[in-house]
Amino acid sequence: MSELFNVIYLSTSPSLKHFDQPLVRYLSEHLNIAQWEYIQTLDEGSSIDKAVELLYSFLKQQDSPTHLIGHGISGVVALTFARRYPQLVKSLTLLAVSAKPAMTWHSHYYLQRQALPANREQVLVHTVTSLFGNQPPYPVNNLVTALGKDLEKSPNLHSLFKLANLPQGGVSMPLMVCGSKTDSIVNPPALYKWQNWLKSEDKIWECPDGYHFFHFLYPDKLGQEILGFWQSFDPLLFSGKIYQRLYN
Repeated sequence: MSELFNVIYLSTSPSLKHFDQPLVRYLSEHLNIAQWEYIQTLDEGSSIDKAVELLYSFLKQQDSPTHLIGHGISGVVALTFARRYPQLVKSLTLLAVSAKPAMTWHSHYYLQRQALPANREQVLVHTVTSLFGNQPPYPVNNLVTALGKDLEKSPNLHSLFKLANLPQGGVSMPLMVCGSKTDSIVNPPALYKWQNWLKSEDKIWECPDGYHFFHFLYPDKLGQEILGFWQSFDPLLFSGKIYQRLYN
């Protein structure tokens, strides 16, 4: 397979992929990047493993290891893939992924559903504030609809009946973990617990604002940090630029 890209941005949340685009566009100005999308139907069981295996079917054709990047549950898929197939991953960049990987916005939603006398709509309205702050970038009703679809179509492992766990720990390849000081889902303590597994070449970066979707609000600031991280160990990465969108 000819190598048309050297970075893959994972997107496993179809209803929220819009929030990835500013960062993808910024990175595509500097290097060859593809966006790999996992689309799960309502008839399928929610499975991170299935997404990982579909990604493997694609990446095993690559001529060399690839830089992986993902936000939230997409980052959890990237992390799981990197641990399972380290020979295919040049580096791993995680955005808003806790050192306890199963702790996503979905788990917070289900915890509130279990603890509060509130229905789905009410909890999702509250979740919008948690994820975006008091001044969300779009109307609350639109964001509630998008989050509701993400509960149904992303490969999250949680439900009203059970909250899942995933193993903690690091990875063998260079790792960059990014978060926001104002993120109530992956808050600063959850972010900095990654220090327990960092290697000398790894990096933690914290955005001063932006809540859970800081990569949407500050793509340039974040993008500069990510490019600097990649360039520190892969200076040949920045030759030419191609952007592709790939589907499983």
